[in-house]
Amino acid sequence: MAVDGVSGSTSSVMSGSRSTIAQNFDTFLNILTTQLKNQNPLDPLDTNQFTQQLVQFTGVEQQLKTNDFLEALLTNTQQAFRADAVSYIGKQVTASGKTAELKDGGAYWAYNADANVANATVTIKNAAGSVVYTETGSLNAGPGSFLWDGMGTDGNKQADGVYTIEIKGTNLAGNTVQVSTSSIGVVSAVDFSGSEPMLTVGKNKIALSDVTDVRLVTETTTDTGA
Repeated sequence: MAVDGVSGSTSSVMSGSRSTIAQNFDTFLNILTTQLKNQNPLDPLDTNQFTQQLVQFTGVEQQLKTNDFLEALLTNTQQAFRADAVSYIGKQVTASGKTAELKDGGAYWAYNADANVANATVTIKNAAGSVVYTETGSLNAGPGSFLWDGMGTDGNKQADGVYTIEIKGTNLAGNTVQVSTSSIGVVSAVDFSGSEPMLTVGKNKIALSDVTDVRLVTETTTDTGA
């Protein structure tokens, strides 16, 4: 339907442009013919000048209509872009970043290790910046996911809210291995107030351009990493 909408709007603009140009062309010819019939024999009309003016007039008219066409095309493109963003609602997305929301007993993050990590340390902090959970282990090279059940290192259940994660690690030789992290969550709304659509994931807002993966909720897994 989006394609049909663009096509219909474009056709309407182009049809109107042709009609306007044709009407103005006929009007100009009628004026020119009248002037030729009533011209002063002692001061004949310069038809070359009129022809040049006609060409210039038509060029300007066509440029204006071209601008109208481009504006209509841009509007339809923006509408299609918004429709695409809305289609993310109800789906799980993965986006670059360290924050995730603890909700319903779980907070999810994705990570990607440049190489095998022999000694990895996972650190989770609350919104105040206080460390609430740490864990050590090993990671395989490549992408993976980490599920935190919300239990702090002290054994106490942490309150729902936004938390940040940091994963650091070294290989067997003791060299640092880069481990990037990202957030995982289900999109509940889309905000169009800015220059780019912002997806609402939990209590966070994620730029559409930061999304790296989209999948149906039924396809998600709860595999843990470290």
